[in-house]
Amino acid sequence: MNAAASSGSPLPLGLAWVTAPAAWSLDGDVLAVTAAARTDLFTDPLDGTRRNDAALALTAPPDGDWQLAARVRVGFAGAWDAGALVVLADDEHWAKLTFEQAPDGTAGVFSVVTRGRSDDAVAAPVTVDALWLRISRTGDRYAFHSSEDGEQWRLVRQFALGADGPVRVGVVTQSPVGEGCRAEFDGLRLTPTSLAHLFDGR
Repeated sequence: MNAAASSGSPLPLGLAWVTAPAAWSLDGDVLAVTAAARTDLFTDPLDGTRRNDAALALTAPPDGDWQLAARVRVGFAGAWDAGALVVLADDEHWAKLTFEQAPDGTAGVFSVVTRGRSDDAVAAPVTVDALWLRISRTGDRYAFHSSEDGEQWRLVRQFALGADGPVRVGVVTQSPVGEGCRAEFDGLRLTPTSLAHLFDGR
């Protein structure tokens, strides 16, 4: 049986699997996704090698401005294990905001913006076991924010994708060098709301 059919419940927010996970389940509002071993979503900035086998589910956002948010908890086991939110126009233009483990074992906020090749950055280390992530679209601009409590938000980065046409948004779980990774997304919401203040995220 395909892993995307391993749960009897439909995915929330109209999400559909683009790349099926090793396993997934929905318990109340908690979506648990297990990425298979050595899976990633990344395009190497040096040689352009593309990885697009991470567990990925996408849906169409509302027209105009919108915000996608979730609280993410990750069972870290290997370097670069992560749960993430993603916005994707096509294979050449996409971005993800991750709760991710660095090679030294430190958990933190990472982000990747891809326009042909990926530009990745580390925002800050994190000591909590669950972290809120949010993507906001305002006109042609996107903003990434993180929060420990879902109330006070910190700007991670703002950017433009540089692609025409519609985008899709959703969740990603990855385990680039490990034996698999389980991430839980709860409080997942996609709303037609605008970001009023860039830097404090309110």
